[in-house]
Amino acid sequence: MPIRVVLADDQPLIRAGLVMVIADIPDIEIVGEAGNGAEAVQLVRDLRPDVVVMDIRMPVMDGIEATHMITNQAGGPQVIVLTTFDDDDNVYKALRAGASGFLVKDMALDDIIAAVRVVAGGDALIAPKVTRRLIEEFTARPQPASPSPPQQIRGITGRELEVLTLIGRGLSNAEIAQAMIISGATVKAYVSRLLAKLHARDRVHLVIIAYEHGLVSQRGSPDTHNQRQHQDANPA
Repeated sequence: MPIRVVLADDQPLIRAGLVMVIADIPDIEIVGEAGNGAEAVQLVRDLRPDVVVMDIRMPVMDGIEATHMITNQAGGPQVIVLTTFDDDDNVYKALRAGASGFLVKDMALDDIIAAVRVVAGGDALIAPKVTRRLIEEFTARPQPASPSPPQQIRGITGRELEVLTLIGRGLSNAEIAQAMIISGATVKAYVSRLLAKLHARDRVHLVIIAYEHGLVSQRGSPDTHNQRQHQDANPA
């Protein structure tokens, strides 16, 4: 069965470009097009797609509100949000709303198609330069003093905390394995345990948790004070 996709973008040329590329791809099918968020929500209810490719800035209802409504439906589709380079605040809002992918519109169409496959398979994906911009924005914010690890992450081990911190910095599994001198399979096991322990729906949610708990310092390195305290309390 092909991956059923709804496109939501108020720019007809963007939708037309994706439709043209996807027309010859046997495993992906465009089942509906929406010009605003409200139309996208209705199409999801009517057509039950697997993935929604969602713009942020649209009339009537924006992509953030539409993403929230779609991802809160039982059995709802995965949402990939498309943005322009300067939508950093909206990036975070959309991820909090439940988006599983975040791409920028100047990416190659083939990369967007690949992202549809990744997200349809249950994984999450953020464009690398969006990850870098997110890190820059969050690390520029003052980090609150925290004498002990926040409640949400107290149940994880020191090594899991290190993996979570590296995920927050935008590292891939291979890069985490190299940084920690462990195997890729071990990294995958750590990520799976983090998803379960932190009740995170996907890797994107883990990135958000890392940002919100101050695990990325202003220099983009782990918050060693909180990490050291946490490792003392939760030895790996």
